[in-house]
Amino acid sequence: MAASLDLETLKKELNPEQYRAVTTINGPILIIAGAGSGKTRVITYRIAHMLDTGIPQSQILALTFTNKAAREMEERIKDLTGKKLQNLTVSTFHAFGVKILRQEITALGWRENFSIYDETDRNTLIKETGRELGFTADNLDVYQIGNLFSNIKCGRKTWKTDTDMYRELYEGYQAGLKLYNAVDFDDLIVLPIKIFHEFPDILEKYRSRYKYIMIDEFQDTSHQQYEFMHLLADKNVAVVGDDDQSIYSWRGADYQNIINFEKDFEGMQEIRLEQNYRSTETILAAANGVIAHNTNRKDKKLWSGNNSGKPIEIFMPENEVDEANFIAESIQGISMEEKLKYDQFGVLMRANTQSRAIEEAFLEANIPYTMSGGTSFFQRKEIKDIIGYLRVIANHDDDVNLIRIINVPRRGIGRATLEILNDYALMNKCTLWTAMSDLMAMPDCPFSEKTKGELESFRSLIESNSSMISGRGLSKKVRALVEEINYWDYLIADNPKSEKAARFKYLNIESLIHSIENWENNPDNIDANLYTYLNRITLLSRDDGDDENDKGKVNLMTIHASKGLEFPVVFIAGVEDGLIPHARSVEENDGDVEEERRLFYVAITRARDKLFLTSCQKRRKMQSVVDCTPSRFLDEIPVGLVEYHEPSQIVSNDKAMDILENMKKMFGNSNT
Repeated sequence: MAASLDLETLKKELNPEQYRAVTTINGPILIIAGAGSGKTRVITYRIAHMLDTGIPQSQILALTFTNKAAREMEERIKDLTGKKLQNLTVSTFHAFGVKILRQEITALGWRENFSIYDETDRNTLIKETGRELGFTADNLDVYQIGNLFSNIKCGRKTWKTDTDMYRELYEGYQAGLKLYNAVDFDDLIVLPIKIFHEFPDILEKYRSRYKYIMIDEFQDTSHQQYEFMHLLADKNVAVVGDDDQSIYSWRGADYQNIINFEKDFEGMQEIRLEQNYRSTETILAAANGVIAHNTNRKDKKLWSGNNSGKPIEIFMPENEVDEANFIAESIQGISMEEKLKYDQFGVLMRANTQSRAIEEAFLEANIPYTMSGGTSFFQRKEIKDIIGYLRVIANHDDDVNLIRIINVPRRGIGRATLEILNDYALMNKCTLWTAMSDLMAMPDCPFSEKTKGELESFRSLIESNSSMISGRGLSKKVRALVEEINYWDYLIADNPKSEKAARFKYLNIESLIHSIENWENNPDNIDANLYTYLNRITLLSRDDGDDENDKGKVNLMTIHASKGLEFPVVFIAGVEDGLIPHARSVEENDGDVEEERRLFYVAITRARDKLFLTSCQKRRKMQSVVDCTPSRFLDEIPVGLVEYHEPSQIVSNDKAMDILENMKKMFGNSNT
């Protein structure tokens, strides 16, 4: 589009409510944007219009939840304005938190080159701190403790009698983060808030810069993200969200922030976007019928200018195998009849555990698919450990990775040693590698002979592998390194209860070495050295990048992962009580059932043209087969919108033999 967005152009491009949302620039604004109502269009046009009116790029801040959404917004604004956007900030909350911390974290006593710990790193530090404090492996459920620490840090929970035993562990974990010059994921929001509270002059610097703030997916904001926004925002703040699509309470999201916004910002205007551009009238009527059963919501009704469309089809297969075969056969049939590509199909599940039967059916039918979610290969601890070694061999001054590997496998280089190294590095403004070399060269070296020997051996290991940096044979050298550090023995020691788990992790390392071998043997790789390899995997392991290889594949994903996406044809599998609504929500409280209903609503509204729901009569759970009850949400879909189908009865071999025997008796066992 052209570089100017005059009001007449906007009127042609937008419906009246969208136009009002785009052209209302000043003051606090709440935009309630229903599913498929052109939310991203409104945000991008609004920012483009602001730029067109002369507001400087540097004064605008737009926050969203995924890097993909941020990139999409930025691209659209570029297309609309024809301008370069070097000074515009379109970012995720956490990336913006990082931006602030890179500038300001020294105020809290961290160094600027801090590392960000993911869940794996966090759990490793909890384990390490637990060992130092004398916790046994049995009372150290790192997953549960990690969640507890996250809840404590973010203020979602307080210390109680049953959790008090972990308070010292929490304090040790926090001290460990600071010692290693690291922050965890929660800190990316918590620490900027702390800086803003403790250093009003820093807060004022950011408030005076960002005079216009927009927040996408506002219903998904947590208490911390709300506070973060509230501290930054003066009065020109626009939030866009839909309380009916709030599905992330388990990670701290609170749709009540919509209510809080109305209270906290005087003179707020509310604009509702209710016209849906995505789905047929039938699909929307079904979604409206379901969500109307929630009591705690803003009353709204989506409508569509599209045609009524086909009825929603509900299938009741015998079990999950029949369900999976039905989905696979339907996709094959529709793609042939309607000339649809495989990536135009979405198969949604409430839980990852449902995927096994569906994946098997797809493999059997040769249907290519991509599965969303799960841990990226390069984010697995064992892979990060080996890559950590390669990074330190390539760059001795990489403090982040040096801390990661210096005691993996364990060498007896404990926290006290790292404290001495860290203090020296801070005092002398040098890296940990330099600190290690300097301290060990001193006549009055502060380390014991044993520690000194361990540090020397570690240093020599890194230096002796410098031949990796250039020349061929990288995969062989990596394999030799893995053997040299006895990583297998370390895995066995780290997984004392499961040799199988250790073996699985070691196989991952084998896969890594094999992939390096394939890469360096590729004739197109002229410069197959360690630096080139590390640069390559840094780009590869960006977990939110668009994967070109996923084009032309069926999208298999959880409902949570489908948020923000749409497909011409959608299958929702396992629409049964116990799955959706999830058994936990039914057992606990009605509020949780309301969130499950919102989740089902999100699933329905991913469909553009055609929606299939499957509800099994029986399903395997663990080692047994249990009877299933159709989800209560199915009864909330208006009757006239659905077609129910019973499964075609497949006759078993035994049954067929019985029928044949009876026929033989009836016809006198004749062969004619």
